[in-house]
Amino acid sequence: MNTANTNDIRGVLIQIAGSQLLLPNAATVEVLSYADPEPIEHAPDWLLGQIRWRGWRLPMVSFARIAGTHTEGSSIGTKVIVIKALGGDPKLPYFALVAQGFPRLVTISHDNLIVHTEHQEVLPEGIRLRVMFNEDVALVPDLDAAERMIVEVLRQAA
Repeated sequence: MNTANTNDIRGVLIQIAGSQLLLPNAATVEVLSYADPEPIEHAPDWLLGQIRWRGWRLPMVSFARIAGTHTEGSSIGTKVIVIKALGGDPKLPYFALVAQGFPRLVTISHDNLIVHTEHQEVLPEGIRLRVMFNEDVALVPDLDAAERMIVEVLRQAA
């Protein structure tokens, strides 16, 4: 018996330093082992550098640094998640983000997701929402804003 609601969507819960991200499953392309990125001169601390992947040079982002939840720690178990960029910029079809371990597939429904709107919280650029998902706090990244931020830094660095 299938109990899935047609309004449910598949998502991934991605552990980052000090928090977790909730993304649609369709945005994730591949999970890679962590490798130190090539630095980008004069980049902000959230843009860790670039990695090579399938002939592309992907900017690697730390959403923990964007969100202000970053803590220094071990890189053991650190993964890189390749994300499909949705902004339509042909120079940025993908980017990467740093994660603490493998993403976890989840089903997102009205029953397990609460969007907090009572506090008009000012979130950092690159973070769209702070939600309660299965009684845990999760951040929903603003992928459009993150892409714009990356493109602007790369344009200035060129």
